[in-house]
Amino acid sequence: MKLKKTLALGLVAAMAASFTACGSSASSTAAESTASGEAAAEAATDAPDGDGNPTTLTVAMECAYAPYNWTQSDDSNGAVAIRGASDYAYGYDVMMAKKIADALGQNVQIVKLDWDSLIPAVMSGDVDCVIAGQSITAERAAQVDFSDPYYYASIITLTKKDSQYASAASVADLSGATATSQLGTIWYDNCLSQIPDANILPAQETAPSMLVALNSGACDIVVTDRPTGQAALVAYPDFTLLDFGGGDNDFQVSDEDINIGISMKKGNTALKDAINEVLATMTADDYNTMMDEAISVQPLSE
Repeated sequence: MKLKKTLALGLVAAMAASFTACGSSASSTAAESTASGEAAAEAATDAPDGDGNPTTLTVAMECAYAPYNWTQSDDSNGAVAIRGASDYAYGYDVMMAKKIADALGQNVQIVKLDWDSLIPAVMSGDVDCVIAGQSITAERAAQVDFSDPYYYASIITLTKKDSQYASAASVADLSGATATSQLGTIWYDNCLSQIPDANILPAQETAPSMLVALNSGACDIVVTDRPTGQAALVAYPDFTLLDFGGGDNDFQVSDEDINIGISMKKGNTALKDAINEVLATMTADDYNTMMDEAISVQPLSE
């Protein structure tokens, strides 16, 4: 990766200068140290940025959407401190943020926001980007720029094992179900209306509240993506996951609905190109391995 290589060369040069200085005068060493610091500052200034701090990749997410992101009380597994809080964030999105920041030679700062505040935070310049399991929809793309997909999330349905819908093999088999999903998602906005005669409840503020609604019996089913569903099965062993296979019997969604991207301010091509350069080095197997790791350490699995 070009940006990573440039940073590495700068570090090698700085190390070489320090070795040459061995045995030289203190003033010479101090001068070289100053030059090295100036070079590091210049490299940081050249890093792609969106929030006015080029040394840090400031990333917004809900911190309440396992296995993509969640809040925990310590830095175990490599969790990152949440800005303005004593808690830490981790999950697939944090893992991805750290990978990108490492390639750019930056630190990571996580900003915890509710779902509807994510895009406004990017647009205002409060954060560099959002890594939060966002589908790359045309509506969102009109407000922000998106990276290439960093995950591909198929649509599934969750219900209880003893539900009358537990044996459903198609969307049509969910007919008459009382259903809900998370606010502001394609699951709620696009999918629930495809269920014949569905009783659609108000949208839930968060993914956890959506799962609580199902567990409490407030609804028969919820519609979500596969990673969220897989994570839910760990916490709620009486849930079952329904996958209708993506054909005519499944929810009809477009690629933009299931392609998950990283959003940033319109016109920030430097950051977009840098992120895409990192993603280009990864494969679908890499994404799935990271997601499996996130699911294995999520708080719901404890």
